[in-house]
Amino acid sequence: MKIAVLTDSSAYISQTDLDRYHIYVINDPVLFGNHVYHENVDLDSAKFYAMLKTEHVTPTTSQASNGEVQRVLDQVVADGYDTAIIVGLSSGISGFISNVEAYAPTVKNIDVHVWDSRIACSGAGNQVLLAAALAEKELSVSQIFSRLAKLRETTKVMFVVNDMRHLMRTGRISNGQSLIGTMLQIKPMLAFTPEGKIVATGRERQMKRAFQTIRTNFKQIVADAGYPMRVSIVDANNPELKAQWLTTAKDEFPEVTFESSIIGPLIGVHTGEKAMGFIYARDWRTLVD
Repeated sequence: MKIAVLTDSSAYISQTDLDRYHIYVINDPVLFGNHVYHENVDLDSAKFYAMLKTEHVTPTTSQASNGEVQRVLDQVVADGYDTAIIVGLSSGISGFISNVEAYAPTVKNIDVHVWDSRIACSGAGNQVLLAAALAEKELSVSQIFSRLAKLRETTKVMFVVNDMRHLMRTGRISNGQSLIGTMLQIKPMLAFTPEGKIVATGRERQMKRAFQTIRTNFKQIVADAGYPMRVSIVDANNPELKAQWLTTAKDEFPEVTFESSIIGPLIGVHTGEKAMGFIYARDWRTLVD
């Protein structure tokens, strides 16, 4: 058995890691009116966030077509693989997983298995990296899924958006009605449920206060964890604030591994510009050996 690992582009894995672990990417579509763009093809973060300010239409998202999924699988087969694991964006906020699960039984020449990350951005990306590292070590699909379950169980996020209206508009928040009355004056704090849906967890009036709340909560999380932790600090075109968060967090939690990633176009449609995220989990590298 030779296993290939695939993901959709919203995991925002660096090109270095994609190359290192031979990961295949299914590029997600983002729509501005009738014009369909694809991440990594004709839409990157810089272009997307610039278009948010200049376009007169509101962007929307969709799932990669079966044709796009098949195109990538054809390449996987051509490269000599007989099995594929597809790790995708949370089914709680996207139809990608359900679409691929429905399509997988129709695929010929390769055995396709689907894993729901139940999270987004680098939270999904680290599950992809773990799957790829384990496939490299020639573990079976069931063995890989067992370790992915351990990582997914510990993967959480605390994030804050600058403007609640994007999540309300796209319907990606389960309990946002409680924040409507004050959403123009607050910075809503959000998280993913164990089922992979987005929920509001609190509110602050400033990003500075939101980050203080995140750090206070994380201090207890680290104390209770009992395993090495890895944190990705992610931003929606907010690099200066991300740099500040990284510096402060590294100083406050020297025992934790911190890294930087992004909220790219597909997820940015829902969060809007200037959102910040603090994605934490057991360090996936501890699950490789």
